[in-house]
Amino acid sequence: MVKDQISNLIIALKNASMTGKDTVTVPSTKIVVSILEVLKKKNYIESFEVSGKIPNNVVNVSIKYENGNPAIHDVKRVSKFSQRIYKGFKSIRPVKNGYGMLVITTPEGILTDKEVADKKVGGEVLFQIW
Repeated sequence: MVKDQISNLIIALKNASMTGKDTVTVPSTKIVVSILEVLKKKNYIESFEVSGKIPNNVVNVSIKYENGNPAIHDVKRVSKFSQRIYKGFKSIRPVKNGYGMLVITTPEGILTDKEVADKKVGGEVLFQIW
């Protein structure tokens, strides 16, 4: 198992949506829950629920489908352990001509590319999703 919880999360969501599964279970951390809140707000997932005891808690995520097609088509991890990518709000461009989004960690929390532009903050670019 890889130590990168963000990569585990986005690849699990992508693989579950591509195979037609209804739910996927991933290990729970604070950043995973924050990312899932953003994805739920932007309609990439249906819902999520944290379950289990403190050392072994997991998140059950319900995958969203629209007319039989998954809401998540693909994901791409931008910032990795080996190379962190930081961007200011002026240098952020739309993903897939506005059909996708960037997820960025900022001093104000986990935000999307549009929220970063509105609040005029920058941060570490975690991943792209479309």
